[in-house]
Amino acid sequence: MENKNILEEIAQSDMILVGIGEEFDSAGKLRTSREYIKGCESLKEAGLHWLIAAWNEFCAEKAGDCSVRESMEKLRRMLADKNYYMVSLSAGSEIMRCFGDGGEKGTGEAVFSGARLVMPCGSVLKKQCVRGCGEVLHDVTEEDRERMRTVFEKLYRGEPAKETDVLTGVCPECGSVLILNNVYAEKYNEKGYLDQWQRYMKWLQGTLNRKLFILELGVGMRFPTVIRWPFEKAAFYNKKAYFCRVNEKLYQLTEELAEKGCGISQNAIDWLLKL
Repeated sequence: MENKNILEEIAQSDMILVGIGEEFDSAGKLRTSREYIKGCESLKEAGLHWLIAAWNEFCAEKAGDCSVRESMEKLRRMLADKNYYMVSLSAGSEIMRCFGDGGEKGTGEAVFSGARLVMPCGSVLKKQCVRGCGEVLHDVTEEDRERMRTVFEKLYRGEPAKETDVLTGVCPECGSVLILNNVYAEKYNEKGYLDQWQRYMKWLQGTLNRKLFILELGVGMRFPTVIRWPFEKAAFYNKKAYFCRVNEKLYQLTEELAEKGCGISQNAIDWLLKL
């Protein structure tokens, strides 16, 4: 389908379901960067997997790559005044800044009360106890960002990552250190997204028999049970649905959806920017 027709489909749809995938972690853009690759390896060796999402953003900034931010801003304009919901596998801050509450003010605070966004993999904007305990998550502070930047600057220069207290504060329940609240933590605290997930499930129930446009952007097979397979199911059971899948490699549709959708073999960020 031509891009012009896709925009027309979006405009004419009653509801829009959007999935944001791994391509928005910036990693794909950085795969040829020696500093980035070595840094990832060093973080993993040090057991600091939970820092990789923040490392992605740091390296993208170093490279002057604003494509994630620009693509999210364009998507926000496309969805303005539409009845949409977004599910994101990316833990990046740009998605929150554009679609979370307060995003238009540029605060980036992880507030979800009125947002039409759920991030099951967590984000780089909240922190949790390393042991996974606690009902309440904590905001990442400006001091935390500065401390991470100091660590990343050393990492970028080739210094090895060290298991240290990167973030400020301790868990009020057990006194353990705090880490970023994302799925790459050894004991990921899922409480940060569960309320919003329930709102998403309720919204999804209302799509049946409505003209639904499903836009899946850059979603691979890292967590197929979160977006890829449920989106296919939603498209299959809704007779009025149209499914658009954009992915560099995994763009193909199932045989059952071949007549009610399209697969576009492009990087989802680049595709959005050209749309």
